[in-house]
Amino acid sequence: MLSVEAQLETLCRGVVDLHVRRELEERLATGTPLVVKAGFDPTRPDLHLGHTVLLEKLRQFQMLGHRVVFLIGDFTAMVGDPTGQNEARPRLTRQDVKAAAETYQTQAFKVLDRDKTEVRYNSEWLEKLDFYGMIELGAQYTVARMLERADFAKRYAAQRPIHIHEFMYPLLQGYDSVALESDIELGGTDQLFNLLVGRDIMPRYGKKPQLVMTTPLLEGIDARLVDGKVVGPKMSKSADNYVAIDEPAFDMLQKLMLIDDQAVWRYMELLSPRTTAELTELRASVDAGTTNIIAAKEQFARDTCERFRGKEDTEAAFARRRRISAGGVPDDVAEIEVAATDQRLGLAKALQLASMTKSTSEAMRLLKQGGVYLEGERVTDPKLTLEKGKRYLVRIGSKKRRFAYLVVS
Repeated sequence: MLSVEAQLETLCRGVVDLHVRRELEERLATGTPLVVKAGFDPTRPDLHLGHTVLLEKLRQFQMLGHRVVFLIGDFTAMVGDPTGQNEARPRLTRQDVKAAAETYQTQAFKVLDRDKTEVRYNSEWLEKLDFYGMIELGAQYTVARMLERADFAKRYAAQRPIHIHEFMYPLLQGYDSVALESDIELGGTDQLFNLLVGRDIMPRYGKKPQLVMTTPLLEGIDARLVDGKVVGPKMSKSADNYVAIDEPAFDMLQKLMLIDDQAVWRYMELLSPRTTAELTELRASVDAGTTNIIAAKEQFARDTCERFRGKEDTEAAFARRRRISAGGVPDDVAEIEVAATDQRLGLAKALQLASMTKSTSEAMRLLKQGGVYLEGERVTDPKLTLEKGKRYLVRIGSKKRRFAYLVVS
């Protein structure tokens, strides 16, 4: 193993909470591989880059020689994590959980080393807890402590219902740590309360209390640097600011290259497989002007695409991007039929009918701004018309380009 100092440099990269650093130093100093646990409730089958921040931290522990436990919360998923909820989560069936768990593992092993990962299911021990065992578990915590949770406190103050089984969730997660005798538990910042419950109850079962480390919730690709801080809503499908790890390599590449030039360093810190020293050297090179920020972003995008989509698909995606940047037309341009009420159809109206713009007025504004290209030539006349029976190649935008073949019928 590396020295304690060298391990800490890697392990603390991007970490928000660490309870307690001194204890971590002491356990690393023993030279004994630590049991590092992270739990994943398979409530959704499709993961995005925000979900992989925790996986990357697990991988770092793994590469340093520690024992990583990838815990699938098949039992707790059916209970439902109340974290961040204004209402109780919908209950899932065993079939839902099983299907999502299989997908989770397939996607997780694109980050983690399968041969060095111990996969466990918390139903192994939680299903064996009899009624007395559950009562004994419930006796380890008080209602007052549970109501210290921000989400419970808000619901209680607003007189929204809090069900008894929701109180049990943090205790069940804590019991996972008892069963695994974990040295460290990882989780997102929104999981801090749950992780600390595990640390609190472990001594009551005769176990050494685990350490707790949290990683941040990754902002979406629309995040920006404001006053030296990356701000923006967290990555999510509902906000449409996500990069799914199973989407085509070209789509992934395009999204990653749209990340703000300054915000991309946060992505690198949390997700790049490169060492801290390599990233420090890269940033110094960009700051010194010897490396272009676009080249740095491309390096990160290549690393990410290769990890999730493979080298061959990544090379094809970069080749396609180069063709488009040189003015070339993508291979998969959609052909859209737009209906004309006369022999000619206004271009602005055609763009709206093809859903390339939300409205005709937006299309006219884009035309006036020079953001529309017809057959490769920029057009600015908002009154321009297309002839019925003909096919036209249309492009909107210069950086984030959208193409379509419009067939006027």
